[in-house]
Amino acid sequence: MRDPNTVAVIVNALRLVHGDDLARVMLNDGLSLAALIDALLLSPMKNRDAIKQIARLLSSGDFIVTPDFGSVWHLKYFYDRPKSLHVVDIAVITLDRGTIVSTDIRLRLAR
Repeated sequence: MRDPNTVAVIVNALRLVHGDDLARVMLNDGLSLAALIDALLLSPMKNRDAIKQIARLLSSGDFIVTPDFGSVWHLKYFYDRPKSLHVVDIAVITLDRGTIVSTDIRLRLAR
């Protein structure tokens, strides 16, 4: 693992929200970025820390991300309300594919 701390945070959040068995299935079979965002936002960590973990996860190489973003991509944050710093969703903007919403992004723990 390249970033074991981030993986541990992700695993713990999934276990807390979904239980051990379902978290294991989600990590092995894959889950959407939207499901992961929901789990992290439901966990007791602060919103800004949850969003930082997602950014680290997407660039860590510890998860197989589908579709491939290519070499240049950026995160687009969606906030709870105007002038709020409470992030509720994330999309990825790429050169090749345009904007990819969190429900269309699949993550699976690399072995």
